[in-house]
Amino acid sequence: MSLSQDPLSSQFAPDEPGRFPGWRNLPRRGRGLSLRTLVILRWMAIAGQSATIAVATLYFHFDLPLWGCLGAIAASIAMNLNATARLKRSDGSLPDGRLTAAHLGFDILQLSVLLGLTGGLQNPFCLLLVAPVTVAAASLPGRQAALMGLLVLGATISLFFVSLPLPWQAGTELNLPPLYRFGIGLALITGVIFTSAYAWRVAADAEKLELALATTQDVLQREQRLAALGGLAAAAAHELGTPLATIQVVARELLRAAPKDGGAAEDAALILQQAERCRDILKRLSQQPEEGDAAFAQVGLKALLEEVVEPHRGFDLDFEVSVRTASGEPAPRVRRLPEVVHGLSTLVENAADFANGKVRVRAIVDAGFIEIEVVDDGPGFPADILPRLGEPYVTSRPQGKARRVLAAQIAASVAAATPGRKTKKAARADPAPETIAPSQGGMGLGFFIARTLLERTGGKVFVGAGDGGQTPARGQPKGARVAVRWPRPALEVPS
Repeated sequence: MSLSQDPLSSQFAPDEPGRFPGWRNLPRRGRGLSLRTLVILRWMAIAGQSATIAVATLYFHFDLPLWGCLGAIAASIAMNLNATARLKRSDGSLPDGRLTAAHLGFDILQLSVLLGLTGGLQNPFCLLLVAPVTVAAASLPGRQAALMGLLVLGATISLFFVSLPLPWQAGTELNLPPLYRFGIGLALITGVIFTSAYAWRVAADAEKLELALATTQDVLQREQRLAALGGLAAAAAHELGTPLATIQVVARELLRAAPKDGGAAEDAALILQQAERCRDILKRLSQQPEEGDAAFAQVGLKALLEEVVEPHRGFDLDFEVSVRTASGEPAPRVRRLPEVVHGLSTLVENAADFANGKVRVRAIVDAGFIEIEVVDDGPGFPADILPRLGEPYVTSRPQGKARRVLAAQIAASVAAATPGRKTKKAARADPAPETIAPSQGGMGLGFFIARTLLERTGGKVFVGAGDGGQTPARGQPKGARVAVRWPRPALEVPS
């Protein structure tokens, strides 16, 4: 029946055009970096910082606050050694958003301390503050990336007001004007904003492309499986033709040989009827409707529902078919698509298999949608099956039920035809045979095929408890509800 509790891929639905996500709904552009990647990047930063201090001290003879700079680098080394030890204890190949944000925040603070010791915004290496924010924008969720940007903003403002003089050659001092330092800070903040926004958009486009590729692969796999099932159906139609013909011949012989008013004649007539129905189904599977054929053009919505329900009547079930429209307007005419007919027939057939006594098929028409729901009064969807509905070969139908019922009916027919009288005790002990439902004991392919066909026509499938999830009375079955919703233009015939 349906294949998902919500419309498929609802959690990956793209933003509506013209709307901007709020602060609480910022999309997750990524899940962070792995711990191993963070360790490698920090070792590279440590090597670069150490080389810069060595060159400035030994080659240019700048008067650096050496112990303070070495202390900042030592803190980074200690952080990396701790991360390396943690990496050995756990799997560091998996991305972790919070851990990535914590490490990037530490890198920003450590770099800010180094810059504060070596001239603040006068130090040309202040440009490196752009790097952590860019990495955060490309790999972290929106809130954490924004937090990294605010941290860099605070560091830039602090470096403008609080920093040691820029180290220079002995006997000279380089002091840049405040306006120039303000310009450097403004350029740094502007670069952070634009670089981060660019990285954010690139990551967003890459994620959308990855999602589109994954969705396309999923659809392709589903179509390939459906095509394989189509080949099986064609082979089955070919192979079943001869056995069906034999069954019909034998059933006709039994019908002619049996008394007209006897139970054997009724059974033979039922076998003929069901064999003919099987032949019609196989014929429809092997034929394609011609374009413009009236039978495949358009029908009334109520007539479409009656068509999918009609083959399942007569199995001791009460079918309720109705159409509800807004403001009492007449029911629209819809396209009689083979995918819709087959998919709805499968949903009705499954509901009939599990229903205790009643199946409701109702169409609801509003200004923008046409929704068709199938509700039964059976046990409902099992909790262990519901998450996997729509996958091939997933079923909760008892596999041996049909065989047991058929055996009971054959035994009852034989007993009725056997001369002799039963005692009252034996008559009371024999239970009344069940009526065989159309397709008990299936393979779990009906849901999968119905979902694929209905979604191909633009519909979305929903599942839930019967009667919209209302709580049933104690001891009563909750039933199951399957609804398919189309935009009206996808199904309705323009008037």
